[in-house]
Amino acid sequence: MIVRLMGEAQYRVDDGLADELNELDNQAAAAVEANDEDKLHSQLEQMAALVRDRGERLDDAELASSELMIPPTDLSLDEARELFSGEGLIPDIPT
Repeated sequence: MIVRLMGEAQYRVDDGLADELNELDNQAAAAVEANDEDKLHSQLEQMAALVRDRGERLDDAELASSELMIPPTDLSLDEARELFSGEGLIPDIPT
């Protein structure tokens, strides 16, 4: 699966990472609902770190379609609300 960390790069990650990313996404969505920007940033940082740590960064010249896009870690609550679609900040990942 290809994951884009918005504003950074794309990574190839094992499909098995989907459940962990979905759990962090659910927590990020809850933080938005609770108006907790610090918690939102924490969850986004954890998602990005998980992708960086367990994924393989693609060369910038390699163009690939991303199955998942993770917002930047400094996303504001207002920006998160604009992205929030009822499924979380990122669409549900098929497992």
